[in-house]
Amino acid sequence: MLYSFADITDQPFLTDERVAYMPTVSVIIPTLNEAKNLPYVIPNIPDWVHEIIIVDGNSKDDTVAVAKSLSSKVRIVRQTGKGKGNALIAGFKAADGEIIVMLDADGSTDPGEIQMYVAPLLAGWHFTKGSRYMQGGGTSDISAHRSMGNVGLLTLVRLLFGSKYTDLCYGYSAFWAWTLDYVMPDVDGFEIETLINIRAMRAKLKVAEVPSFEKERIHGASNLNAIRDGIRILKVILRERFMGRRVPTFGTAPVQMRDVEVDSDPTPVNSPFTVPVVMFQMTSNEQR
Repeated sequence: MLYSFADITDQPFLTDERVAYMPTVSVIIPTLNEAKNLPYVIPNIPDWVHEIIIVDGNSKDDTVAVAKSLSSKVRIVRQTGKGKGNALIAGFKAADGEIIVMLDADGSTDPGEIQMYVAPLLAGWHFTKGSRYMQGGGTSDISAHRSMGNVGLLTLVRLLFGSKYTDLCYGYSAFWAWTLDYVMPDVDGFEIETLINIRAMRAKLKVAEVPSFEKERIHGASNLNAIRDGIRILKVILRERFMGRRVPTFGTAPVQMRDVEVDSDPTPVNSPFTVPVVMFQMTSNEQR
């Protein structure tokens, strides 16, 4: 079931009483030679975030040292495999938070939007995904051919799964940690973002889309290859439709995943959620 962002209203989804208890939030950031970008990312993560998990893929620069210097909440997970999907899965297993946020290290995803992603979860939704194609969203970091490819893959998912998603290949998401036992991510590359979106739908989780603006990478070059990774995403879509593993639906007993070694302990956050929360109204779109 998908719920799309409609408009800003004064609906009392998140009253002071509802947020008197703030669930712990873990932000997962995969890194590979991102030392120059992290100073634009980590300091802008909200203070109420419980921990920042850096999953480092054997960076040759000072990524790990820079990350540790920027916040006492940083925990380092050493990636043993390769690929963004592999890094995120390692981060998921290490996370202590009740809510997990997926964030990029290159500055393309704005940490200032985290509250927009967490707010629907506090209001009762299970999973929040960002969309660059909703009103209020956008991107300055996608080429014409990548945009066309995204539209094509999105259209295919709509046809095969009855999806109402407005964006597919965008990795800015937040969700309750328990939902991982339903979506069970099991791929190594950039296709993990599409896989999670599809499995959240297959598991019949309550999914909210919120508008998000994707910025250009600040320093360095992306490891994304439009053709190679586009083919991997296409294979995942077809596999999930015709040969996909059994996904438990919400309300049934899930499979459980978790725990890897980390470098340091996070600093706990004991204060309530005092950051201003965006009020919103959701409209229901049933999946076929």
